[in-house]
Amino acid sequence: MKTYGIIAKFDDPSALLHAAEEVRDAGFKNFDCHSPFPVHGLDDAMGLKRSRLGYVIGVCGLIGALFGFGLQTWVHLSEYPMNIGGKPFFAYPAYVIITFELMVLFSAFGAVFGMMYFNKIPRLHHPLFYSEKFCSVTSDAFYVSIESADPKYDERKVEDFLKNIGGKEIEVIKDENEK
Repeated sequence: MKTYGIIAKFDDPSALLHAAEEVRDAGFKNFDCHSPFPVHGLDDAMGLKRSRLGYVIGVCGLIGALFGFGLQTWVHLSEYPMNIGGKPFFAYPAYVIITFELMVLFSAFGAVFGMMYFNKIPRLHHPLFYSEKFCSVTSDAFYVSIESADPKYDERKVEDFLKNIGGKEIEVIKDENEK
């Protein structure tokens, strides 16, 4: 079986925050922190950059708005022009509703598919779920996981490092799906 990485349990959110800073300062790149609730400041402690998802959503929204406005303009000016009550063919104030709705629709698609791309979803089963100890993370446990794909990963050194920064119940995770 292939080794996925190592997990270590921490007592409380402040210990998890401190551990995240220590792991980041030690130069690890492929690590994650797991908590039953959001911990304020954890993303900064891990050294995470601002998400690019907002830019994806903004671009998709702009494309949707341009598509909606362009489609209505094309239909009313060239494909199906109708003179109704002497109103102009290019009655752009009436386009606002459809333009807004398509902006929201395209933004929603951008949010869903962008999130799936950035989070590498779908992954049907993560190797961390093979750990019996890790099951408590949804109720009252705080864990740091360091992946074996990290350039600084050395199983013995990582175990000692996690123990030195206050980690308890340290466990090596094996990926049972790999051969």
